Amino acid sequence: MSTNGWLAFHRTLRKLAANNRLTDSRNTPSRVPGSDVRRWMQAGSAVLLGVVSIFALSGCSVLRLTLGMRVNLAKIPVASIEVIQSKDPGIGPGKTSRLIVKVTQTDGKVLQTEGAGKGKVTWKDLTVTPTLVTANNKGVIALPHDPRKSEGKLAHVAIAVPSHPGLHADLDIPLRYDYNFVSNFSGSPGYGGMSGTSGMDGTSGSMGSIDPDNPSPGGDGGNGSNGSDGSNGGPGGDAPPVQALVTLRTGIHPLLQASVSAAGHTRYYLVDPQGGTLTVKADGGRGGSGGSGGKGGSGGSGGAGSPAGSSGSSGSDGMDGSAGADGNGGLITLTYDPQVKPYLALIHLSNWRGPQPILQEAPVAPLW
Repeated sequence: MSTNGWLAFHRTLRKLAANNRLTDSRNTPSRVPGSDVRRWMQAGSAVLLGVVSIFALSGCSVLRLTLGMRVNLAKIPVASIEVIQSKDPGIGPGKTSRLIVKVTQTDGKVLQTEGAGKGKVTWKDLTVTPTLVTANNKGVIALPHDPRKSEGKLAHVAIAVPSHPGLHADLDIPLRYDYNFVSNFSGSPGYGGMSGTSGMDGTSGSMGSIDPDNPSPGGDGGNGSNGSDGSNGGPGGDAPPVQALVTLRTGIHPLLQASVSAAGHTRYYLVDPQGGTLTVKADGGRGGSGGSGGKGGSGGSGGAGSPAGSSGSSGSDGMDGSAGADGNGGLITLTYDPQVKPYLALIHLSNWRGPQPILQEAPVAPLW
């Protein structure tokens, strides 16, 4: 029986429990003890739990297939397939894009892949062969960050259906550089301080007597202990000095060619002036937040008696820790070719808590 069948069976037993009636072999209503119905319900629940457990052990995909949330392409007559990007066509260095495969059945019905396509076709039923880009098992492709590896080339994906050897689809993916690229060499944030521990509550006072003939005072409640102080946050890291070079790659569609170097590392960028920007960051790291002080323990209540005991005093809350010091920003030196001057507004420099960036115009040869 399917999971839906067991669910229906269980709902039926619930109705029987409410009505406490069954029908005998002669279709004559007969009274059934509530205890019997409860036992049948418990048995049905146990079987249902076993079925669900089996599905859980065999994986979510089996359960989704059973419930109709996914389809098995091997059991479906397919006429053709098509692959598209979920958003605008193209991909840039360091960027990702989600694919959608449309499967047209022989009766004209169209199914789409899970993920970006929000459909019933699983990616495990497809084979994706990427060129220049990489692809994961969820239909997401990615282009390497370094534009030198992809410039002048064409990205491509080929889709095949192993269960239908004659079906395939291809998609050329143009390279784009009209993104807001960020080269971040900022200092690391400081670690947060540890919170203080809460104080212990005071003990309750001992019981006295309120008997008019034999009165005795209740004991005083104990004082709560103080909460401990939170520790201070750690300091933010300093950003290193950064050297940025920018030149213009001329042609029918000019592009800004840039390199950003710091701490022994160099990153390269191609930026389309028609929609793209480059931000260079060397901000000081933010200091970590201080830990919260622990709460003071509550005073113990006074014991009942004649007279009643006094309640203990609550402990003091611990002090909050201080935030760590912010790190210093790094000096950014930007050297740009004279041909780049009309596009300087597309290059943004950020070095919070650092010295004023240095901009200098000088010939810059092609960077690769």
